[in-house]
Order: sequence, then C-alpha cells, then structure tokens
Amino acid sequence: MAADSTLVPPGRDRRTPVLVLAGFAGLAAAGVDRAAAVLGAAAGTVVVRHDLTQLREGVVRRTVRTATQETSAVLELAHGCVSCTLRMDLLPLLCTLSQRQSVDRIVLALDPAFEAEAVCRAIEHVVVTGVHGRIDGPAGRDVRVDAVLTCLDAGVWLADATGDETLAERGLAAAEDDRTVAQVAVGQVDFADAVLVLGAAADGALLVDAAVERGKLAAVLARLVPGAPIAWVDEPGSVTPALVETLLARVPADSRRGRVFDAHAPLLRGRPPLTSDYGVELVEFAAARPFHPARLHEALDVLFDGVVTARGRLWLATQLDEVVWLESAGGGLRVGGAGRWLAAMPEAERAEADPERLAMAALRWDERFGDRDVSLSILVHDADPAQIREALHWALVDDDELRLVERAPERVARWEDPFGEWHADPCASDGEAQQPVQDLKTPKGEAK
Repeated sequence: MAADSTLVPPGRDRRTPVLVLAGFAGLAAAGVDRAAAVLGAAAGTVVVRHDLTQLREGVVRRTVRTATQETSAVLELAHGCVSCTLRMDLLPLLCTLSQRQSVDRIVLALDPAFEAEAVCRAIEHVVVTGVHGRIDGPAGRDVRVDAVLTCLDAGVWLADATGDETLAERGLAAAEDDRTVAQVAVGQVDFADAVLVLGAAADGALLVDAAVERGKLAAVLARLVPGAPIAWVDEPGSVTPALVETLLARVPADSRRGRVFDAHAPLLRGRPPLTSDYGVELVEFAAARPFHPARLHEALDVLFDGVVTARGRLWLATQLDEVVWLESAGGGLRVGGAGRWLAAMPEAERAEADPERLAMAALRWDERFGDRDVSLSILVHDADPAQIREALHWALVDDDELRLVERAPERVARWEDPFGEWHADPCASDGEAQQPVQDLKTPKGEAK
C-alpha cells in the first residue's frame, strides 16, 4: 500500500501537486505533448520531460519549461536505464522544484518508455539524497501525485494492448528490456485517474467512425478503469486548457491518485460493469483449492488470445506457504512471488498484516487451509468466458490430490512445478534463456 501521506486531505496538504501525463506513442504521445503545452502556459506550472529515445546509448534529454522560459540538459547515465533516470535526475528535480515559491504545480510529461506506476512508486518509496537544504528521504515528502492522465490512440490502442511485441522490437527500448508493448499500453491506462482518447489519424481520417469500434473500446475502458472520467477528441489540436482542467475536476475523490496497491488489495476496484458489452466482459474465477502447477501451465494458453489483461492471486499445490501473483497483458504473462499466506505466518507476523487483508481473510477462513485460495479477474474482448473457466477449473487439483495436499504436502512439493524458479510467457524456445520470476517488490519497468 502507498504511504499514509497520500491520504492527507488536499486542503491540509502543503506538498506541491504533481500531474502525471502518460501516453504510448502515436496520437497518444501527441496528446501528451499537447496537454503539456496547454497546461504549461499557466503561470506557476512547470512542465518536466525526459526524452528516452537515446537511452540505449546512455543519454537522456531533459527539458524544464514554464510559461516564460525553457531550459534543457543532456544527461549521461552510466547504466542507461529507466530506474537510473528516476533516481539520479527526476526525483531530485521534483524535490528541488517543490522548494520554489513560484511553482504551484508540476506536470510530468512522461516518455512512452516510462510507466506511471513505476514513477509514482518511486516518488513514494525511493530515498532521495544530496538535495541542498533537504533531509534525505522520499520525494513524496515534498510532492504529491494529484492525478494521472493517460492519453490513448483509439485507432491502435486495443491492438497494442492485446499483442505480444516487445518494446525493443518496436524500437522503444534496449534489447535487454523485456517489457512488452501490451504491458506498457495496458499499464498506463490501468493506472489512470482520467483518460483522454484521441480518435483521428494524422491525415484527418477518422479511425473511430464506426459505432461498434468506439463502443468496444469504451466497454474495455469502463471495465479497466471504472469511474475514471473519459474525454473523446478527434485530434490533439482539440485539446484545450478548459477540456483538460474540466476532465481533471471530474476525477472522483476516492481515485487512486498515484497509490500503488499490493497483491492482496481487491482485484475489482470501483464498480465495473459485470455484464457483457460488445463481447467485452470481466471474467471472475475463484476456487477454494489449489492449482496443479503442471496443468495450470498448460491451461494458461487461454489467457493469450482475446484477452486484454488478467491478474490475481494463485495457490499452487507445490508451494503451500507462498502467494503467487499472476499478471498478463495481451500475449505476455508474468508470474511472481507476493509474500506468504496469513495461515503460513507466525502469529506475531500475522498480527502486523494489513487490517483490511486480515478482515477479508476472516470472511473466508478455512479450518484446513486458512486464507489460501485462488482469485483471478480476466478482461476479455474476443474470447469465450466459458472456455476460460473450463480450462482453469481443469487445472485445479481433484479430490484425491487435495487430500494429498492436506495430508502429505512434502510429497506434493516434489510434483513437477514450472513455476518453481522462473516463469515468463511466451515460453522460451529451446536454446533461449529462461527469464527469472518478476518480483512484485520491483516496480515494473526498472530493468537494467
């Protein structure tokens, strides 16, 4: 969970507000540029941008712009990675700008390779050192995320969000950065407090001229970011200061505003529609028995076609004490550790757990297995929910296997487990290096 500082009522919070603008390439990137330009024209607003197009050479270009002036700098980063850019320049810069009386708001216009969630996590948790006149500590002591506004290109976003191309293959990252286009495209929208949809191509030809296409995209957004206000415009030139400010004013008071939720938070935030619309539907899968890891590995193919995203907590028969987190975007999927089940913790450790987690676990506590269970939320746009449920149900242990889990867990621990040490999909072919499990404590996008 985010630090308590994010929950301070705005009227009592003297930290400098930060507006994060995110968008993945194409019209979305143009929308970020336009929104930053119209917001930056206001007195007291500072727009910060890091251009990562030369990141693989270890070079980052940074601009800081106000209504009256613009400064730029070329940064040489020894490691040439996104996390280095955050730690070495962006976070200290936020702390420095917050100390200026002339700065009322900071607008971060993110490069497409930046992910808003990673930036907001870093603001809250990464210790900033060496800023003159300031005691070392997270930038979140000096600034607060007021909102995350994500721009998306209506003509290509759904294709990007459901594909399997990597950023490196798209030419947007170094070869060792294994993030996918879908991961970034979905993640930027999923983390948004408000969404700006741009629906016309550069040549003026409408890409969202069919009601069914716009309806399908709207149905996906309603389920991915329920409650987030959405504005639809034809092209970047239609973005005005009044439109952006009105959109931000409509952000609900309980919106996340940069908060990063852990693996034990509710999977369905807000009030997303639970019905089907244009073939778009949220599929919930829950079970009070674990998965057989080998069968689950085989069944996971159902999450790659016709699925926008899936996420949730897994209970694997071979890993009795460990909570396993699954998260997918388009054709890529990652599985990693998310701590231990409450039932596997010593009493003293359990008492220190999040009160909300304890309360939710108490409602479903099992005498044999405690809080262990399976809980998944899957957003489909062109898949059969019945087939997904059938495949996942097949992967659960049967009654005989469940009795073995209860009575002889040491024997079960010796079952074949493709998730024991690594897992990243699409699965590596023979001769290719296998990827390590992604640790949830490591912000997405901070790969060296």
